[in-house]
Amino acid sequence: MTLAAFLSIVAIHLAAAASPGPSFVVCLRVAARDGFRAAVALALGFGTGAALWALAALAGLALLFQLVPALFLGLKLVGAAFLIWIAIAMWRHAKEPLEGPDTDTPPMRFAQAYRFGVLTFATNPKTAVFFGAIFAGLVPPGTPLLWLAAIVAAVFVNETLWYILVARLFSTERARRGYARLKSAVDRGFAGLLTLFGLKIALG
Repeated sequence: MTLAAFLSIVAIHLAAAASPGPSFVVCLRVAARDGFRAAVALALGFGTGAALWALAALAGLALLFQLVPALFLGLKLVGAAFLIWIAIAMWRHAKEPLEGPDTDTPPMRFAQAYRFGVLTFATNPKTAVFFGAIFAGLVPPGTPLLWLAAIVAAVFVNETLWYILVARLFSTERARRGYARLKSAVDRGFAGLLTLFGLKIALG
Protein backbone atom coordinates (compact mmCIF):
# COMPACT_ATOMS: atom_id res chain seq x y z
CA MET A 1 0.00 0.00 0.00
CA THR A 2 1.28 3.47 -0.88
CA LEU A 3 1.22 6.65 1.17
CA ALA A 4 -0.87 8.27 -1.57
CA ALA A 5 -3.55 5.58 -1.21
CA PHE A 6 -3.56 6.00 2.57
CA LEU A 7 -3.94 9.77 2.29
CA SER A 8 -6.76 9.27 -0.22
CA ILE A 9 -8.63 7.10 2.29
CA VAL A 10 -8.12 9.74 4.99
CA ALA A 11 -9.37 12.55 2.73
CA ILE A 12 -12.41 10.63 1.46
CA HIS A 13 -13.43 9.62 4.96
CA LEU A 14 -12.95 13.14 6.35
CA ALA A 15 -15.23 14.52 3.64
CA ALA A 16 -17.84 11.87 4.46
CA ALA A 17 -17.55 12.53 8.22
CA ALA A 18 -18.13 16.25 7.68
CA SER A 19 -21.30 15.70 5.64
CA PRO A 20 -24.54 16.19 7.65
CA GLY A 21 -26.17 13.02 8.92
CA PRO A 22 -27.78 11.58 12.06
CA SER A 23 -24.52 11.81 14.03
CA PHE A 24 -24.28 15.52 13.23
CA VAL A 25 -27.83 16.15 14.45
CA VAL A 26 -27.24 14.22 17.67
CA CYS A 27 -23.92 16.01 18.30
CA LEU A 28 -25.51 19.45 17.88
CA ARG A 29 -28.21 18.67 20.38
CA VAL A 30 -25.93 17.07 22.97
CA ALA A 31 -23.46 19.97 22.69
CA ALA A 32 -26.18 22.60 23.18
CA ARG A 33 -28.07 20.71 25.87
CA ASP A 34 -25.38 18.91 27.87
CA GLY A 35 -22.27 20.96 27.20
CA PHE A 36 -18.82 20.46 25.74
CA ARG A 37 -17.66 17.64 28.05
CA ALA A 38 -20.58 15.39 27.20
CA ALA A 39 -20.25 16.23 23.50
CA VAL A 40 -16.54 15.28 23.58
CA ALA A 41 -17.50 11.91 25.06
CA LEU A 42 -20.12 11.56 22.31
CA ALA A 43 -17.45 12.38 19.69
CA LEU A 44 -15.18 9.70 21.14
CA GLY A 45 -18.10 7.29 20.88
CA PHE A 46 -18.63 8.24 17.24
CA GLY A 47 -14.92 7.70 16.59
CA THR A 48 -15.06 4.30 18.24
CA GLY A 49 -18.13 3.30 16.23
CA ALA A 50 -16.52 4.42 12.97
CA ALA A 51 -13.29 2.56 13.77
CA LEU A 52 -15.27 -0.61 14.53
CA TRP A 53 -17.08 -0.42 11.19
CA ALA A 54 -13.78 0.23 9.40
CA LEU A 55 -12.25 -2.78 11.13
CA ALA A 56 -15.28 -4.88 10.21
CA ALA A 57 -15.03 -3.78 6.58
CA LEU A 58 -11.34 -4.70 6.47
CA ALA A 59 -12.29 -8.09 7.93
CA GLY A 60 -14.76 -8.67 5.10
CA LEU A 61 -18.09 -7.68 6.65
CA ALA A 62 -19.09 -5.64 3.58
CA LEU A 63 -18.65 -8.78 1.46
CA LEU A 64 -20.70 -10.76 3.97
CA PHE A 65 -23.52 -8.23 3.60
CA GLN A 66 -23.48 -8.88 -0.16
CA LEU A 67 -23.59 -12.64 0.35
CA VAL A 68 -26.28 -12.53 3.07
CA PRO A 69 -28.64 -9.62 2.21
CA ALA A 70 -31.00 -10.57 5.05
CA LEU A 71 -28.28 -9.77 7.59
CA PHE A 72 -27.76 -6.33 6.10
CA LEU A 73 -31.52 -5.69 5.99
CA GLY A 74 -31.89 -6.74 9.63
CA LEU A 75 -29.13 -4.43 10.79
CA LYS A 76 -30.56 -1.57 8.73
CA LEU A 77 -33.97 -2.02 10.37
CA VAL A 78 -32.40 -2.09 13.84
CA GLY A 79 -30.46 1.09 13.06
CA ALA A 80 -33.54 2.83 11.68
CA ALA A 81 -35.58 1.84 14.72
CA PHE A 82 -32.89 3.23 17.04
CA LEU A 83 -32.85 6.60 15.29
CA ILE A 84 -36.64 6.81 15.25
CA TRP A 85 -36.70 5.91 18.96
CA ILE A 86 -34.34 8.84 19.63
CA ALA A 87 -36.57 11.07 17.49
CA ILE A 88 -39.70 10.08 19.42
CA ALA A 89 -37.97 10.83 22.72
CA MET A 90 -36.87 14.26 21.41
CA TRP A 91 -40.38 15.07 20.27
CA ARG A 92 -41.99 13.98 23.54
CA HIS A 93 -39.63 16.07 25.66
CA ALA A 94 -39.40 19.05 23.33
CA LYS A 95 -41.46 21.34 25.58
CA GLU A 96 -39.47 20.54 28.71
CA PRO A 97 -37.06 23.30 29.82
CA LEU A 98 -33.35 23.00 29.11
CA GLU A 99 -31.55 21.00 31.77
CA GLY A 100 -29.08 22.94 33.83
CA PRO A 101 -28.02 23.91 37.37
CA ASP A 102 -31.52 25.05 38.28
CA THR A 103 -33.26 21.84 37.24
CA ASP A 104 -33.42 18.35 38.69
CA THR A 105 -32.02 16.68 35.56
CA PRO A 106 -28.19 16.81 35.31
CA PRO A 107 -26.34 16.86 31.98
CA MET A 108 -25.47 13.54 30.37
CA ARG A 109 -22.53 11.86 32.11
CA PHE A 110 -19.27 11.24 30.21
CA ALA A 111 -19.64 7.44 30.10
CA GLN A 112 -23.32 7.72 29.20
CA ALA A 113 -22.56 10.10 26.33
CA TYR A 114 -19.77 7.83 25.09
CA ARG A 115 -22.07 4.79 25.03
CA PHE A 116 -24.73 6.83 23.27
CA GLY A 117 -22.19 7.84 20.62
CA VAL A 118 -21.07 4.26 20.01
CA LEU A 119 -24.67 3.04 19.74
CA THR A 120 -25.69 5.86 17.40
CA PHE A 121 -22.85 5.04 15.04
CA ALA A 122 -22.95 1.26 15.41
CA THR A 123 -26.59 1.04 14.35
CA ASN A 124 -25.86 2.24 10.79
CA PRO A 125 -24.49 -0.75 8.84
CA LYS A 126 -24.22 1.38 5.69
CA THR A 127 -20.99 2.67 7.21
CA ALA A 128 -19.42 -0.75 6.69
CA VAL A 129 -20.57 -0.76 3.07
CA PHE A 130 -19.08 2.73 2.60
CA PHE A 131 -15.74 1.62 4.01
CA GLY A 132 -15.89 -1.59 2.02
CA ALA A 133 -16.31 0.37 -1.21
CA ILE A 134 -13.33 2.60 -0.41
CA PHE A 135 -11.09 -0.20 0.79
CA ALA A 136 -11.87 -2.39 -2.24
CA GLY A 137 -10.17 0.11 -4.51
CA LEU A 138 -7.45 1.49 -2.26
CA VAL A 139 -6.39 -1.32 0.09
CA PRO A 140 -4.71 -4.10 -1.93
CA PRO A 141 -4.71 -7.72 -0.75
CA GLY A 142 -1.80 -8.53 1.53
CA THR A 143 -1.56 -5.01 2.95
CA PRO A 144 0.70 -5.14 6.05
CA LEU A 145 -1.01 -5.09 9.44
CA LEU A 146 0.68 -1.80 10.32
CA TRP A 147 -1.02 -0.05 7.39
CA LEU A 148 -4.38 -1.57 8.33
CA ALA A 149 -3.96 -0.35 11.91
CA ALA A 150 -3.06 3.11 10.57
CA ILE A 151 -6.27 3.18 8.50
CA VAL A 152 -8.46 2.28 11.48
CA ALA A 153 -6.64 4.83 13.66
CA ALA A 154 -7.07 7.54 11.01
CA VAL A 155 -10.81 6.82 10.82
CA PHE A 156 -11.07 7.16 14.61
CA VAL A 157 -9.11 10.43 14.64
CA ASN A 158 -11.04 11.92 11.71
CA GLU A 159 -14.44 11.17 13.18
CA THR A 160 -13.54 12.19 16.73
CA LEU A 161 -11.79 15.47 15.89
CA TRP A 162 -14.52 16.56 13.48
CA TYR A 163 -17.26 16.10 16.08
CA ILE A 164 -15.16 17.70 18.82
CA LEU A 165 -14.98 20.75 16.54
CA VAL A 166 -18.76 20.64 16.07
CA ALA A 167 -19.15 20.26 19.83
CA ARG A 168 -16.93 23.27 20.49
CA LEU A 169 -18.95 25.46 18.13
CA PHE A 170 -22.34 24.47 19.48
CA SER A 171 -21.58 24.22 23.22
CA THR A 172 -20.81 27.91 23.68
CA GLU A 173 -22.96 29.94 26.04
CA ARG A 174 -24.39 31.87 23.11
CA ALA A 175 -25.39 28.66 21.33
CA ARG A 176 -26.83 27.27 24.58
CA ARG A 177 -28.95 30.40 25.15
CA GLY A 178 -30.21 30.27 21.58
CA TYR A 179 -31.09 26.60 21.97
CA ALA A 180 -32.89 27.29 25.27
CA ARG A 181 -35.04 29.97 23.62
CA LEU A 182 -36.01 27.78 20.68
CA LYS A 183 -35.80 24.36 22.35
CA SER A 184 -39.27 23.13 21.46
CA ALA A 185 -38.98 24.00 17.77
CA VAL A 186 -35.35 22.87 17.50
CA ASP A 187 -35.97 19.51 19.19
CA ARG A 188 -38.96 18.81 16.99
CA GLY A 189 -36.96 19.80 13.92
CA PHE A 190 -34.16 17.45 15.01
CA ALA A 191 -36.73 14.74 15.66
CA GLY A 192 -38.05 15.15 12.12
CA LEU A 193 -34.55 14.97 10.65
CA LEU A 194 -33.66 11.85 12.63
CA THR A 195 -36.91 10.21 11.52
CA LEU A 196 -36.04 10.98 7.89
CA PHE A 197 -32.51 9.61 8.37
CA GLY A 198 -33.96 6.48 9.98
CA LEU A 199 -36.35 5.95 7.06
CA LYS A 200 -33.52 6.56 4.60
CA ILE A 201 -31.42 3.87 6.29
CA ALA A 202 -34.33 1.42 6.35
CA LEU A 203 -35.45 1.98 2.78
CA GLY A 204 -32.15 2.87 1.07
